[in-house]
Amino acid sequence: MHKIRFLLLLLLLSIVYQPIFSQTKSPSKKEIIELSNEATRLMNAGKYEQSLIKSRAALQFAIAIKDDNTIASCYNTIAANFDELSEFDKAFFYYKKGLLYADKANNDELKNWLYNNLGNIYCFDKKEYKKGIYYYKKSLDYSRKVGDSVQIVFTNLNITWAYFDIGDFKSGEPYLKFINKHHDKFGDESTIVALNMLNAMYYGYKNEPKKAVSFFENAIALGNKGNEKSDLSFTHQEYSRFLLKNGNYKKAYENLAAYNDLTAALSYKEKLKKINVAGINLEIDEYKREIDNIETKYKTKEQLLIEKQSKNKQISIIIISLLLLIIILSYFFFQNTKLKQQNKLNDIQSKIQENIINASINGQEQERKKIANFLHDNISALLSSAGLHLSVFSSKNKIESEEIEKTKAILKRAHNKVRDLSHELLPSLLSRFGLFYALNDLCEQNSNSSMHFEYSSTVDEKTRYNVEFEMKMYFIVMELLNNVIKHSGAGSATLSLLEVNDELLIHVWDNGAGFDTNDYNAIIGFGLNQIQARINNMKGEIVVQSKLNSGTSVHIKVPILHAD
Repeated sequence: MHKIRFLLLLLLLSIVYQPIFSQTKSPSKKEIIELSNEATRLMNAGKYEQSLIKSRAALQFAIAIKDDNTIASCYNTIAANFDELSEFDKAFFYYKKGLLYADKANNDELKNWLYNNLGNIYCFDKKEYKKGIYYYKKSLDYSRKVGDSVQIVFTNLNITWAYFDIGDFKSGEPYLKFINKHHDKFGDESTIVALNMLNAMYYGYKNEPKKAVSFFENAIALGNKGNEKSDLSFTHQEYSRFLLKNGNYKKAYENLAAYNDLTAALSYKEKLKKINVAGINLEIDEYKREIDNIETKYKTKEQLLIEKQSKNKQISIIIISLLLLIIILSYFFFQNTKLKQQNKLNDIQSKIQENIINASINGQEQERKKIANFLHDNISALLSSAGLHLSVFSSKNKIESEEIEKTKAILKRAHNKVRDLSHELLPSLLSRFGLFYALNDLCEQNSNSSMHFEYSSTVDEKTRYNVEFEMKMYFIVMELLNNVIKHSGAGSATLSLLEVNDELLIHVWDNGAGFDTNDYNAIIGFGLNQIQARINNMKGEIVVQSKLNSGTSVHIKVPILHAD
């Protein structure tokens, strides 16, 4: 049914907009700019489907006349539409394309918006605050360059929020002071709720509860009057945390309930927004492919000729290479048929075994991540909520009961155990601060009076890589350290990390009993075959050096997979 609706929609659009695309005379630059501006107005009015269609048409014409400025503007509008529809990956992709053309056009004002929008996605969607703050600061540079005082205040607010979200109040303080100084003159109603909330968070950090409460209450009052319901929901959430920290459980519960109600309402509104985009929300990838193909339709004849010549040359080279390859392969085939067949069989068996191991371990990691997130986001939240309800009940009714106190203690122990299990499955340090913080902490946790792990790294602990890459490397190193603890009988061990030529070098050494590296049972027992398979899957290398009574040394070299 939805597919039929989409096809009917495309048919209708082709009829309605046929004059635009079938006309022999292209529209003027002024008309193209007006079409782009109309797409922006439609987006601001919440008519995302119409805005996307207009943007696509404007982009097609802008590419035809090679107007980099309008191309950049069209990509920004397309990305902003996807942003509003919560299609953040596609929004990110088109903001990047827009930034590329904005650089070509040297449009500092548009670069200011694009950098700010990219900062929003990194901070609020990807939760990569370091990159988000970098893009916000780039936006701030261009705001100053074009003298946009309103945008300067707005970007300072975003930077403050990002720093406060990660608990770095010291770094965010100068930006907050700047907003407080200039907001009356250059700010507007859309940011007043967030500004009051940030001031409240700051005074909560400074341990000035009266000022914090005043700002929180003012933010909530302004939020209830205005339209900034998203900022209002965040205010209730932060206020709940503040009240809980200060022992006001009843009011904390009330604000938590208000936050949940607002979040649910906003989520429902978001779903309605996507549902109302008839057809396009069902075939959003088809729209993306169509946009991506627009640039290729307007290549010049010279480009096509060069490409054709290049392709012909490549085809000739490939044919000659294939003929030579066939001659060489034929010779080796007749000389070494049996050997090749045996090697091929061994390679297939090895690859199958390696794929089975990798699939099994990847599945385990995904399950660990899923279970850890479920425990943290659901079970832990339920236990906390139950404890909060109980605290509010006993406080409200002034009941002092041994059974209630024991129940609260049991809930707290259960919450701690769930939290510990969640961290064991997926360490919070790994997800929040990255691989190097987590490995350093792992060495400290496993060190004791009889076994000491020394951690050494030349890489900045704040360095972040791709999330999946960090998780794989963490569990590989954890398995190696577990082998040291369980099997080596060592008194000391060393974990060292080094980044060279875009590769991560890991060395784990211990002074324990060692083993015979030719002993297949030892390799299986220590899980080294699984580690080998995982390293191979990551296009890396692993070398294990060990002798009986001489300790063990493991060297790993893996290409780094950087974060997007």
